[in-house]
Amino acid sequence: MTELTPDQMEHMATTLEGTGRYRVLRPLAPRVLAQYPPEAGTRLGMFLDLETTGLSAVKDEIIEFGIVPFVYTLDGRILGSLEPFSRLREPARPIPPQITALTGITPAMVAGQSVTPEEVASFVAPASLIIAHNADFDRKFAERFTPAFTTKPWACSMKDVDWAAEGFEGRKLSYLGMQAGFWFDGHRAVDDCQAGIAILDRVLPVSGQPALAALLENARQVRCRIWAENAPFEFKDQLRQRGYRWNDGTDGNPRAWSISLPEAEVEAELAFLHAEVFARPVELPVTRITPWDRFSTRC
Repeated sequence: MTELTPDQMEHMATTLEGTGRYRVLRPLAPRVLAQYPPEAGTRLGMFLDLETTGLSAVKDEIIEFGIVPFVYTLDGRILGSLEPFSRLREPARPIPPQITALTGITPAMVAGQSVTPEEVASFVAPASLIIAHNADFDRKFAERFTPAFTTKPWACSMKDVDWAAEGFEGRKLSYLGMQAGFWFDGHRAVDDCQAGIAILDRVLPVSGQPALAALLENARQVRCRIWAENAPFEFKDQLRQRGYRWNDGTDGNPRAWSISLPEAEVEAELAFLHAEVFARPVELPVTRITPWDRFSTRC
């Protein structure tokens, strides 16, 4: 049988899609730039993904860095990506078997491999923005490794785009990729970064704007975290349903239920707490969160 050419395979895929009965997934094909284009109004973003030995940024370690720079415009268009930073790192303790099963990273692969904080700091220095697809997780590990990440604004491709409002039923990177029409090898850092960039490069089906534009709009907002300290126990389910999350206090922040809101909504939320939860006026801590502090242990 004669092997089909890429053009012939693409013609077959397009034909199948044209019937309305099939959806075809294509392999992820990153749009790579040879160099930073000399175009006015562009910025350098960096998509970061880390593979780690576990979920605790205090106890566990990074075993793989993936950082992919990409060029974007202020209105949310992605022009392409640049040469990535891809490095393995041997941890102080053995990689748990379940992590190897998830990531494919074996102890033999990381043996003798190292990454210095200075190397990472130098690579991310030109970035105008750091993006991760669960920045709550990645930023804490990244900042523990090098303080260079504390000086950068961060955004989250999972939370800073309202995927549900755009018709998506899930926010996992692999699912969003399939909805966008491509597949990729997940759970390796650079592959996940390239997939994240490709997803943000898509036009959203409901709003009609680039996904990156929606992310930038949300990421630029100043938000405030309200800490409902000493809220009566019987209101825990009501607070959870309203979007509050429990913090156990081990990160240095209050041991309390908290919620993050745009600044304009803080006064109304405090009024709700006073009337419906505490049944009296109370002084509650409110942390102002800029893009430079989002997803960090500082808030």
